[in-house]
Amino acid sequence: MTTDLPPVPVPAQASPGLLLDSTEDVLGAVPYLLGFHPADSLVVIGMRGRWPRGRLHLTVRWDLPTAAAELGQALPLLVREEITQVVVVGYGPGPLVTPEVDAAVALFGRSGIRLVDALRVEGGRYWSYLCADTACCPVDGTPYERRAGVVAAHATVHGLVALPDRETLERSLDPVGGAARSAMRRATARAAQEVRAGLAACDDAGAFAAGFVADGVRRVRSAVGVYAAGGRLDDDEAARLGLDLTVIRIRDEAWTLVADDTHEAHFRLWHDLTRRLEPRFVPPAASLLGLVAWHGGDSALAGVALARAHAADPGYSMANLIAHALRHLLPPRVLAERMPRPEDLDREMGAPRMTWLLPLVALLGEPRAKESRDPP
Repeated sequence: MTTDLPPVPVPAQASPGLLLDSTEDVLGAVPYLLGFHPADSLVVIGMRGRWPRGRLHLTVRWDLPTAAAELGQALPLLVREEITQVVVVGYGPGPLVTPEVDAAVALFGRSGIRLVDALRVEGGRYWSYLCADTACCPVDGTPYERRAGVVAAHATVHGLVALPDRETLERSLDPVGGAARSAMRRATARAAQEVRAGLAACDDAGAFAAGFVADGVRRVRSAVGVYAAGGRLDDDEAARLGLDLTVIRIRDEAWTLVADDTHEAHFRLWHDLTRRLEPRFVPPAASLLGLVAWHGGDSALAGVALARAHAADPGYSMANLIAHALRHLLPPRVLAERMPRPEDLDREMGAPRMTWLLPLVALLGEPRAKESRDPP
């Protein structure tokens, strides 16, 4: 694995209207289903319906080499999602791909799920492990167009993107640098000083905590509205929201607001803050981005976002919870169905207390040494 947070199923709604009628169509669709052109990977494409027709439903990818046990973990998912047919595609040289595809063929042969085809792809050519007819499956492989074709054009029209590789996807979440980083450091220092001053001046801890949480909840809702309208938080607003999100009740307010009709606004907001916030304040925003990406079917980006959260704070509970779900290939609805409403949070958590602010207080000291090594 490139990270310890493996990619998870890409639901069918992530690929609107893609018609896969041939091997070339399948191979043309894979980069758009994953969000990038895979390399040294094993991909399982799951479809529903009766042979020879089938409706694309999910896609799962592993880096190679992968243990057979990891592939075996996908079977309960496929059964749960009522998958009836699969296509297995290995990307890379024969010595790397063939043992993994052989294991997949054996696994699906015992599963009752129809294996439509098993392919190896390398250098713009593909080979089928199930076809022995050299007239249609030549020994030197069948060429196909990696970056063009009807499926690629159709996917692009529907807003799907296929980045050159996974590394490009990872770089899309790199922290901002240069003048933008310097400006965010100054904004974070101002926000931290404002909170310190408020803490020093308060004579009623309960009232201060209640006011802090209420203001933070309002800022979360306002920020979602700003990005829904196509706007962007300025540095001071972004820095202050980063401080607010260290309080679990405020962060969970954002979690409860994630829905289909607000997905794009949440995606833009948390993607922006994950890149802009000072590293010690990144975990809540990156975890929310991971949740939103997972909710929308972009499992690859979800893994990258959670890796960012994990790098800043390996013990951050929300990131670890979602990572656990990813590792076990659970569908996003598992958490969505169990997420309480804002009023449920208020009832279950009770009145705000100063102890809720302790994670923030712990982060209000001097920036960690590693932050001083960020790009100037």
